[in-house]
Amino acid sequence: IGEKVVMQQQEQAEVAGRSVDIRARERQGSTLLEDASAQFRAAAAHLGLDPGLQQVLETPEREMSVALPIEMDDGRIAVFQGYRVQHSRLRGPAKGGIRYHPSVDLDEVRGLAALMTWKCSLLDLPYGGGKGGVNCDPSLLSASELARLTRAYATAMLPIIGSRIDVPAPDVNTDEQVMAWFLDAVEAQTGVFDPAVVTGKPLAIGGIPGRGEATGRGVALITMEMLRRRGIALKDARIAVQGFGKVGGHTVRILADAGCRIVAISDISGGLYNPNGLDIPRIVAHTRNHPRGLLEGYPGEDAEPIGAAELLTVDCDVVIPAALEGQITVANAGDIRAPIIVEAANGPTTGEADRILQDRGITVVPDILANAGGVVVSYFEWIQGLQGTKWTLEEVRARLDRMMLDAFEAVLQRAEAEDVSLRLAAYLIAVGRVAETAALRRTAGA
Repeated sequence: IGEKVVMQQQEQAEVAGRSVDIRARERQGSTLLEDASAQFRAAAAHLGLDPGLQQVLETPEREMSVALPIEMDDGRIAVFQGYRVQHSRLRGPAKGGIRYHPSVDLDEVRGLAALMTWKCSLLDLPYGGGKGGVNCDPSLLSASELARLTRAYATAMLPIIGSRIDVPAPDVNTDEQVMAWFLDAVEAQTGVFDPAVVTGKPLAIGGIPGRGEATGRGVALITMEMLRRRGIALKDARIAVQGFGKVGGHTVRILADAGCRIVAISDISGGLYNPNGLDIPRIVAHTRNHPRGLLEGYPGEDAEPIGAAELLTVDCDVVIPAALEGQITVANAGDIRAPIIVEAANGPTTGEADRILQDRGITVVPDILANAGGVVVSYFEWIQGLQGTKWTLEEVRARLDRMMLDAFEAVLQRAEAEDVSLRLAAYLIAVGRVAETAALRRTAGA
């Protein structure tokens, strides 16, 4: 029966133009969820949380799974699967992105929603954690098909979406145009002008300056602070970045502008490597002229090709995984030569790999800290939408930088005080705040 179900799923995926490895997708989602749960449980045990409270904090509040029948451009009907998970709303509305990717399944979304809870808590934002996604390959869909898919997803999620309930944002393979379609679909159904219902929107319809660069800016800022504390001058720093998209692209640009040597970068089409430093302005110009914004076909003789997996093990000072989850595993953790890893992606390091890295003395700046810049600026945009105000780029950058550095300092102090890793220290702060909120809400026999 199990084999038959897998075959049916595979057939449905192919009908929708999504030839994917169902088993690999399920394993990936489960690993992310298992690792997120293990990180929470480690913090809960360290904090001595009551078992009942621990169960409350670990269990998602609400989950929604929907079928999305879409008329394709050729007239056929394809059915896509969509998800939204609200892990916690104890500290505020659920907050989290929407991703379009063939790996999306319920377990993956559950794990990502939990990470958002702890990320928002760590940065002391008035949010809980949520996440959503649609299982599809957007590269196989036209703009009109993506628009119809987004509108169908927004309409299906309408019962649990709202500026005081759950506020989506862009994530993997979604952008400000997707958010514009989503917002328009919600307002068409409700008849209410509510720009705070989503963040990551275009400036023309209530977006905020600096949102696109925010996650990458935060990653770059934390990376530079780690280098400073290690006594490594920026001009001497050698950095490898896996992923050259929305997050990795901005991270690379900011670090290169600061004087760092970017020795390796990669995207879905391959990678480039030069131990003496890549010509980032020339590479950026190439990607801007590429039909899909990719590195493939880069003509420079100043770089040699490198695979995304190989990039993680090059000789450098900092490795920044900025692609998808599950990139650093037991298979390659022992080969990583960089003394510092800054996690720009969500869940790029598996739990078993994390233990290997700790044993080897490699410092890992965890995802819930390093990539929090995006949700911080989404918070600014949400405030802007609720209040009808306008923020300047200078205001956004200054406040983002301050909040990121304050959180980084708090994590460092907790790690030193309790002699634990940066990851556990971050979770101790984040879980502790949510646990306190839960306890206060449930006191006095209510």
